[in-house]
Amino acid sequence: QVQLVESGGGLVQAGGSLRLSCVASGIFFRIHTMSWYRQAPGKQRELVAQITSSGTTNYRDSVKDRFTVSRDNAKKTVYLQMDSLKPEDTAVYSCNAVIFRTSLAAPANYWGQGTQVTVSS
Repeated sequence: QVQLVESGGGLVQAGGSLRLSCVASGIFFRIHTMSWYRQAPGKQRELVAQITSSGTTNYRDSVKDRFTVSRDNAKKTVYLQMDSLKPEDTAVYSCNAVIFRTSLAAPANYWGQGTQVTVSS
């Protein structure tokens, strides 16, 4: 069974930094795109950043130049370095991965349980 487990959330003051990690475990063929989403109370979930298996990245405009997504394919891990944090970044951050269970299987989406990030003003 494939699992994604996030870590690194917490409480930080505005202007501070946090680094989130998400590691994939289980038996599978390969991971394609890995992404970070967030959901603030009363709001819809939104894509924050994503990175493909070849290293191509994409960010939502509000986090560009502040957040950096990276991955270590050998460790099956994706990271989100968050700098210059703002109160509006407060949300539950969840990891998503598009994973091929076998070389012949169609890709499937997997989600972590989420980690809380709270930025105080």
